[in-house]
Amino acid sequence: MQRSVVRAMPWVFVLIWATGFVVARLAMPHAPPFKFLAVRFALSVVCYAVWIVLARAAWPMRREQWLHLAVTGALMQAGYLGGVWSAVKAGIGAGTVALLVGLQPVLTALWVTAMSSRAGAESGHGVSGRQWLGLLLGLAGLALVVWPKMGTGEVTLANLTMAIVALLGITIGTLYQKRFVAPCDVRSASAVQMLAGLVICLPLAFLLEPEAMDWHRDLVLAMAWSVGVLTLGGSSLLYLLIQRGEATAVTSLLYLVPPCTAVMAWLLFGEIFTLPMVLGMALTVVGVAIVVRDRSAAASASAASA
Repeated sequence: MQRSVVRAMPWVFVLIWATGFVVARLAMPHAPPFKFLAVRFALSVVCYAVWIVLARAAWPMRREQWLHLAVTGALMQAGYLGGVWSAVKAGIGAGTVALLVGLQPVLTALWVTAMSSRAGAESGHGVSGRQWLGLLLGLAGLALVVWPKMGTGEVTLANLTMAIVALLGITIGTLYQKRFVAPCDVRSASAVQMLAGLVICLPLAFLLEPEAMDWHRDLVLAMAWSVGVLTLGGSSLLYLLIQRGEATAVTSLLYLVPPCTAVMAWLLFGEIFTLPMVLGMALTVVGVAIVVRDRSAAASASAASA
């Protein structure tokens, strides 16, 4: 039973993660991004604090651990979510931003492979021809989706930059957590990460966003889903998976997020789903799959020869 739960965790995480882009699309007509995120992080910290007290969960003992958790919170909460929600607020579609951020597995695989090779390990492989092929296919598919939207005004330099900030935030944050954050209780670790996100988003909300939050039904629903499912469920699962060494399993499934999000956005919001978009998305999915599987095969061969 426990083994089945562990195997299902990456799939559950990906399904939860895919809804995040749709929730952003639902909420952003009624709130500025950093104000929404500041409220979300504040409520999340309160929920985690209650959970920690009731469960008597342990807080990190070392000051360095608090610092590392704060860095990952700044990158994976404020950086990633701030970038995604700002991009959606600036007019980019949920499916498009999901596709842009969906290149994270490519960056992760290429970075890990390059560092392994640079370290001179016997198992190290340079960036292989298959990986470069996958990267080029992914970029070609991305261009096929994004380029036509540049002319329509959906994709602009501003919201494209925000999406890239989100991509870098989740990529660097995942690598940083895997490298520096020691195993600790997921509830206290998540509370520290959410607090770091709040510390960054709150001043940005006051300084950059004069717009007030309109507590429309959609905004309330989005907030409840964001705190109850995406934060307490999705973020906690991500932390657990990285801590358990399941980052590769998550990464290999993340390329399913963009098409899932695009279908959700089409059904819920009527976002345009044209044939070039389908072809571009398919190219990107294939490209990411090639990169990730090539990296996983290299890792398996390395483990077998060790």
